[in-house]
Amino acid sequence: MTINESAAPASISSLKRDFTAAGVRNGMTLIVHSSIKSLNRWIIGGPAAIILALEELLGEAGTLVMPTHTGDLSDPALWQNPPVPKEWWELIRAEMPAFDRDLTPTWAMGTLAETFRKQAGTLRSNHPQLSFAARGPEAQRITQNHSLANGLGEHSPLARLYDCKAWIMLLGVNHDNNTSLHLAEYRADYPAKQRTKIGTVGTANSQRAWITFDDIVFDTEDFITIGEAFEAETGLVRIGEIGDAEVRLMPQRELVDYAVQWMENNRTLTPFGGDN
Repeated sequence: MTINESAAPASISSLKRDFTAAGVRNGMTLIVHSSIKSLNRWIIGGPAAIILALEELLGEAGTLVMPTHTGDLSDPALWQNPPVPKEWWELIRAEMPAFDRDLTPTWAMGTLAETFRKQAGTLRSNHPQLSFAARGPEAQRITQNHSLANGLGEHSPLARLYDCKAWIMLLGVNHDNNTSLHLAEYRADYPAKQRTKIGTVGTANSQRAWITFDDIVFDTEDFITIGEAFEAETGLVRIGEIGDAEVRLMPQRELVDYAVQWMENNRTLTPFGGDN
């Protein structure tokens, strides 16, 4: 990362001012998606400072949530970046450690989520690929009973966030990182929706096991388009800046409801490329 040397370093105090200006308020339930590198600013205390700033603003009545996904706990036959030799596949399936809420690190979630999941008092849902971490009075409600099948659907932390009238923060990332749009994929009725089976390593009868579960095929290709349309048509997205990064704050329930209608109106092609 190239540091913006002309700018003063960010601190808990300055971050609180910036987050307040962006709309963060006491008592919110807030899910954060982030890229700290995008701030292009020295942060005194690093990711811990961002977490502490948010927690101080949310207060004892607020709940902070972050995705702590582990997409690497997956079938090696599907790996592309990078792929692994076919002769390794069975060995990987046999030896990959099972998901452990306390031990298993996040994968490609960024340093903020990885730091947050390790903070004392943070709870983590028990999905081997699609877990979420939460801290605050709604944390147990959000993280408990996370369904293995349809892991971002009705029995997931995303649906509980919807119930809580949560807010979404995109810190230096765009709507293609906005996981709540996947909840809309489950709820929307469109012809291109497809089902799939996913393999991962988890536990069965308290023993490590390779398991499979049912889910839908996710499609993030139009997420930025959906997010931009939501911003333009509703005026519900608050946009600020921290360093060089844009901060977007929006109500999750309204976004999901909007995205359901958008997908039903615009995802009109069948899986085979024909018209509905």
